[in-house]
Amino acid sequence: MRRFEIIGINNSNWSKIISLSSEYDSYHTSSYSKLELLEGNKEPVLFVASIDNDFIAMPLVIREIPNSGLYDCTSVYGYCGPISNLSSELVPRQLIVYFQHKLQDFFLERNIVSAFSRLHPLINQSVFFSDFGSIKSLNETVSIDLKLPEQQQIKQYRKSCKSEINQLRKNGFFITEATTESEVENFIDLYHDRMKKVEAAPQYFFTNEYFNTILNNKCFTSKLLLAKINNEIAAGAIFTLTNKFMQYHLAVSQEEYRHNAPMKLILDEARKIGMSLNMSYLHLGGGVNGKNNDSLFRFKSGFSDSRHIFQVWQRIIDEDKYSYLTDLLKIDREKNQDYFPLYRIKTNGQNKL
Repeated sequence: MRRFEIIGINNSNWSKIISLSSEYDSYHTSSYSKLELLEGNKEPVLFVASIDNDFIAMPLVIREIPNSGLYDCTSVYGYCGPISNLSSELVPRQLIVYFQHKLQDFFLERNIVSAFSRLHPLINQSVFFSDFGSIKSLNETVSIDLKLPEQQQIKQYRKSCKSEINQLRKNGFFITEATTESEVENFIDLYHDRMKKVEAAPQYFFTNEYFNTILNNKCFTSKLLLAKINNEIAAGAIFTLTNKFMQYHLAVSQEEYRHNAPMKLILDEARKIGMSLNMSYLHLGGGVNGKNNDSLFRFKSGFSDSRHIFQVWQRIIDEDKYSYLTDLLKIDREKNQDYFPLYRIKTNGQNKL
């Protein structure tokens, strides 16, 4: 029996489908997609195509394109993409084709011009998009393989990394998990101050409600780890834990202690926590803006030799409407070919549409 469902954010079937998947992460859950509602004018949905007992499920966010009567789809902030109850190499071709056809039908019915999704570097998802849009490889990400014996994990640490972690402990830095509202609020204040200092784009100024939703939800476990010295917060990082994946999500260090690199002590402690909770991977992510040669990527690569390719999927559903929107804003398609969708290109940190 064939079935195609569009599951809304408040439908309990969303969580049921995700729990039946062979591989999934916090980014696939309804609680994480609910964060999109904080920005307004967005409709998170879960597309599910089934043949008999097997399915492919994909979370997407439907967005209105202002003043056009048109829409597009994107993924949540993080690593998402399609998942299935079967491992990707076992998903039958007929199910993949059915998934693609029904998704395309929905896009056309809803006046959706383009679709985009960030894919999960540790889940093989390219098979779901064969002959259906394009997949682009952007950069590498880093993970710590928590299935390895602990000594092998530590052996992959850069020599300077091990030394600095030992020095941090010797100098009185210690790690604790945030348990009070004031600790969470202090972390949020530190994070916002840092975003202002680096003049981050508006989308990185997450609200207090965003942080509190991440830390208190029904779908996945979150931990806010703090590096302290003399009971003062020197750095903090939020980690999500779902299925077998532990994700290094958001982090900040207080300016006064940045030269001490207290985040290294946090990541070492997170690795231990991940092992104790039987996680398979601590995924650290990549560099800033998809770069492999910046300071953030070099920092992360000091913890592990494991690398993964971060890819995105993109599809133009209606070429005429896509061209109309792009031409309307006088965007040079050749000059900006790495940006998708072009009509949402940012100027001074703001979307043109």
